[in-house]
Amino acid sequence: MQNRLKYLAIIVVMLMFGCNKEKASLPKLINSKQPKKQVVYQVFTRLFGNTNTTNKPWGTIKENGVGKFNDFTPKALKEIKDLGVTHIWYTGVPHHDVITDYTKYGISNDDPDVVKGRAGSPYAVKDYYNVNPDLAVNVENRLEEFKALINRSHKAGLKVIIDIVPNHIARNYQGLTNPKGVEDFGATDDKTVAYNVNNNFYYNPNKTFKVPFWEHNYSPLGGEKHPLADGEFEEIPAKWTGNGSRLSQPNMGDWYETVKINYGVNPDGKKDFDELPEGFENENYKKHFQFWQGKTVPSSWTKFKDIALYWIDLGVDGFRYDMAEMVPVEFWSFMNSSIKMKNPEAFLLAEVYNPNLYRDYIKKGKMDYLYDKVQLYDTIKHVMQGYGKTDNIPPIQDDLKDIEHHMLHFLENHDEQRIASPGFAGNAQKGKPAMVVSATLSTSPTMIYFAQELGEDGSEKPGFGDPTRTSIFDYIGVPAHQRWMNNKQFDGKQLTNEEQALRDFYKRLLNFTIKSSALAEAYQDIHLYNRKNTEGYNDKVLSFVRWSANEKLIIISNFDDSNNYQFNLQIPENIIKTWDLKAGSYKVQDVLYKQFSSKLIVDNNIGTINVKLNPLESVILKIQ
Repeated sequence: MQNRLKYLAIIVVMLMFGCNKEKASLPKLINSKQPKKQVVYQVFTRLFGNTNTTNKPWGTIKENGVGKFNDFTPKALKEIKDLGVTHIWYTGVPHHDVITDYTKYGISNDDPDVVKGRAGSPYAVKDYYNVNPDLAVNVENRLEEFKALINRSHKAGLKVIIDIVPNHIARNYQGLTNPKGVEDFGATDDKTVAYNVNNNFYYNPNKTFKVPFWEHNYSPLGGEKHPLADGEFEEIPAKWTGNGSRLSQPNMGDWYETVKINYGVNPDGKKDFDELPEGFENENYKKHFQFWQGKTVPSSWTKFKDIALYWIDLGVDGFRYDMAEMVPVEFWSFMNSSIKMKNPEAFLLAEVYNPNLYRDYIKKGKMDYLYDKVQLYDTIKHVMQGYGKTDNIPPIQDDLKDIEHHMLHFLENHDEQRIASPGFAGNAQKGKPAMVVSATLSTSPTMIYFAQELGEDGSEKPGFGDPTRTSIFDYIGVPAHQRWMNNKQFDGKQLTNEEQALRDFYKRLLNFTIKSSALAEAYQDIHLYNRKNTEGYNDKVLSFVRWSANEKLIIISNFDDSNNYQFNLQIPENIIKTWDLKAGSYKVQDVLYKQFSSKLIVDNNIGTINVKLNPLESVILKIQ
């Protein structure tokens, strides 16, 4: 990490020259052994192996089916790896609330009044020291089945990521398999006060929790009769809700199925713990770990640190942290430095949506990666929908140039609409130029969501979940993914020709990104330069260059779904000098399909390439 940061500092200087002084000469790169790009494949674990196509709204586990850990066979994992994937994020692994009766295994039933959907939210964790019983063939052996999946994933060459949700847990948290000496959350809380630094929860003393008033004709389980769906859930005193609501009867729009964890932040905002010294953001994780040694920290800090280290000991390679910005950054310094001391290569990804907090959570909180949602994702989504301009993309990279490696790129995940859904782009093909840009614009990791590579449209009406998103709350099947599974043959033989071609595109692109040295090194925008200087070049097109000592790439994407574009793309003088290109002609060829080739003509220190792009076409041109 330290070497990578030193190298990124060099790139930052180069970017400053490249963005601000078109005629300046950039320093030459020295060939390095920096790591290549990483690709995360997010899979919703209970949906992956489900071959049941019933998809009845509010269907039970028997009616609609569910996937298991064992469905991730060596063949399935090999196909995921061969797609160009380095890490697999198994979403929904920790034991969360579900409306399925497992009482014969000693697991208490969950109350539909505080469970979203029938399959439950993966972010309402009920037991952090075990896994979702839905996912096991043998429920009593469920943890061993997950350990076997970790081993199979590693044998396939994939690193394993799971979720940890430090901000909140299920209202009915119950640890059944806690390691010796581990107490449940809230077991020793003083419930007579709203706040105590070592309480795990915030309370409304002498108040009783009430379930939300249901609106919009909603009823738990779609109105189906259930012995526990009685409009009541016993919680005395009432706890604050996961999203911060202090109401004893939260609103339906609140995260009413969860309770907020107390990290030693007083209700008035005062922090009852040590803060990091000024300038400590520049220290490495070892110094952060040392800082916390011997210091007293709130009980919740230790509980979640122990949970993370438990999973690291089981072989998990990293975590995706839900709503990390709702937890104080000092806790992350404590937690992540502890993880890194045990596994320096651990992959730590966080959901942080406030750009003003990015640098704190990366530098102080020692996060490896954050979602680049509110800048790149939101901007590129607007371009894909036809009303945004590509002109807005280069300034994002300029704004994030000091942390660009840490800003993970994605176009789909479990929270977002499917590209092919009418609420997003309505056509999976519109994701192709966006995917090229997202995967090649920076040195950061790329993430895709399972079945994105097939054009899944999320159109099912599952119950609690809404169409356009693949539901995380219901038992459903995922049609495009099921066609690729082909009754667990994992060979894609039921896919349509269009789906096969789309998966081939993703496979070509992702495999190129994880092998390319240029994509792990330098970047410069040439889009804004061409907007000023190139006839026929407009705000539906985007171009930039990437390079290393032995690879020079020119990347051009057409986001227009109706029009061809032809123009003489210009490569600015500072790039030509940096690449040490003399006057003359150089062959450039697309690396994805190898069908498009052209000539880079260098004259008077300016390069030009005649480019013709079909609708939604991208080319990654490599100088031969």
